[in-house]
Amino acid sequence: MNEVRLPSTRRIPCHWLLIFVFSLYPNDSLQGSYERKLINHLMRDYNVMERPVANESEPLVLSFGLTLQQLIDMDEKNQLLIANIWLTLEWTDSNLQWNPADYNNIKDIRLSPNNVWRPDILMYNSADEQIDTTYKTNVVVRHDGSSTYIPPGIFKSTCKIDITWFPFDDQKCEMKFGSWTYDGGALDLRLSSNEGDLSNYISNGEWDMIGVTGKRNVIYYACCPEPYVDITFFIHIRRRTLYYGFNLIIPCVLISSMALLGFTLPPDSGEKLTLGVTILLSLMVFLLQLAETMPPTSDAVSIVGTYFACIMIMVAFSVVMTVVVLNYHHRSQDTHEMPNYIKALFLVWLPKILRMRRYGKYEGKKKTEKRNKTIELELNERCSRSLLANVLDIDDTLRLQNSTSGYLQVSSGEETSTVHTCISIQRELNSILKELRFITNRMKQDDQANDIIAEWKFAAMVIDRICLITFSLFAIISSSVCLLQAPHLVA
Repeated sequence: MNEVRLPSTRRIPCHWLLIFVFSLYPNDSLQGSYERKLINHLMRDYNVMERPVANESEPLVLSFGLTLQQLIDMDEKNQLLIANIWLTLEWTDSNLQWNPADYNNIKDIRLSPNNVWRPDILMYNSADEQIDTTYKTNVVVRHDGSSTYIPPGIFKSTCKIDITWFPFDDQKCEMKFGSWTYDGGALDLRLSSNEGDLSNYISNGEWDMIGVTGKRNVIYYACCPEPYVDITFFIHIRRRTLYYGFNLIIPCVLISSMALLGFTLPPDSGEKLTLGVTILLSLMVFLLQLAETMPPTSDAVSIVGTYFACIMIMVAFSVVMTVVVLNYHHRSQDTHEMPNYIKALFLVWLPKILRMRRYGKYEGKKKTEKRNKTIELELNERCSRSLLANVLDIDDTLRLQNSTSGYLQVSSGEETSTVHTCISIQRELNSILKELRFITNRMKQDDQANDIIAEWKFAAMVIDRICLITFSLFAIISSSVCLLQAPHLVA
């Protein structure tokens, strides 16, 4: 029996089998990403300089919005507002449209802002060295051509500061945005919302955010007949007054009260004038601190500046009146003579009005008149007595007795020595009388001088009391008028 040999089977390697299987799939599966294919398709004939509209006779509608993230600084000195802002620009690009079914259902893509058309929106009132300070983010493009561009940036804008009610003031700063080259016929700006987005706003320690409102403006310039459209946002902020209340207003009130206390200080203390000058210098320091925080403008004077000026005038006049009080207090008979109108005004009428009582030799007009009558009666009585009796305070009857006995003694020769003794005593009494007259006159002069000095000192006390009342009323009225008329005291 013959054997049949079957031919031996050959084994095929596995990797060749896999290659054969994958070769049966369509050729499209071997291409790259659908997004890359879409981008290549869109950018093939795209021109970034072309305004992307289907009809070139119609304007491109641009929706404009603003999101305020943070108020970085309000520079009152240079009248600048610095803020962190996101702009929201939305438009329809007719050259960037596709069917999502052709590209694996891709509905939106991100493109570089340098590769697509984007509006040349700038802030007109920018104060930055680089007019456009935004960060160039990608443009989000959807399949229907709607494009969204949200560039963030630190915007520095000019802002006219109104310091009339400083530090109780509100400020309204403008940010004006518009196209730099397109007029209203080519680019039509529209507000996406009448108010700015404050959902992510970070509060500021110095300013409270009241609101951000937008307004669309159409302006015709003299140079061009076409309308130019801009979007202006108004940022309304209010200053928080706690810092300025503790660092400016309260110290000023304390300084003014210390100036009033200077009128209660006795002139003999020697520190009355020094206190007034020191208070004036302290007030000038606070005034310089206030001037550093406000812009150098002559359009208006702040309410706190007016208040400081009133207090400074009051303190300056208090120093002047302190000099007058010290001048009156140290006057004497040798240097000044008090006129009658000053006596009537400062010694009679004003003390009655101010309820001031003068302690000393003269306590009232009625007592003075009664004492004058008593002195006059006593002088009339003394005129009828001899000079020696007035000195020794004895009666004239004793003098007559002595004179009679003297004649009797003279008649007798034995009592001649007694007469000589009386004559010597008379001489001694005359010399004592002269000394007593001198001492009495000197005491009277000293009393008169002391009375005049006391009158000047009392007049100085009256002026001090008048100044205390007058300046107290002035400080209260000026503080009330300046501070209470502020729009808001606490913020």
